[in-house]
Amino acid sequence: MFDKIVLASGNAGKLKEFSRLFAERNIEILPQSQFGMSECPEPYSTFVENALAKARHAAKYSGLPALADDSGICANALGGAPGVLSARYAGADPKSDTANNAKLSADLADKADKSCYYVCVLVFLRHEHDPQPIISEGIWRGQWQQQASGSNGFGYDPHFFLPEHVCTAAELTPEVKNAVSHRGSALQKLLKKIQAAM
Repeated sequence: MFDKIVLASGNAGKLKEFSRLFAERNIEILPQSQFGMSECPEPYSTFVENALAKARHAAKYSGLPALADDSGICANALGGAPGVLSARYAGADPKSDTANNAKLSADLADKADKSCYYVCVLVFLRHEHDPQPIISEGIWRGQWQQQASGSNGFGYDPHFFLPEHVCTAAELTPEVKNAVSHRGSALQKLLKKIQAAM
């Protein structure tokens, strides 16, 4: 087994969530910034291709097993947009959660269908040339809420309304969010697959 994994992300919110989830298994999550590596390009149109590229990049430059997450929000009325462009939907220089949320709110303002869903694809590589990546996916369905609510979470969470919880993702406690979110679901599946493969 292993006790350290490099996370192929510079996102502080993701680092915090993964660190909390893996701490229960005595596995330390190290940010890719600790190894001085550059951000990996994400040129692909699918979550799985981008996650695989990021994991391979992180494993190569760290020499450690690598975990990559490619995730985003998809609005049904917009044909799945923002999708893989979620982090830079309103532009990449600089990336801004506030600007992204404002753009998606504007794009959905005149749409009757406010249904949307979060997608998380996780890719785990034992090493850079791992011929059998371990891949899992989680989906979390909700409704877009024009008015932001809540201060937990990050990204689109303040607008992602969950009818079954009668609140937004940003109003959930971290414990509840980790249990029901797209990332939590994908991670539970991934851990089972890792354990079965080791």
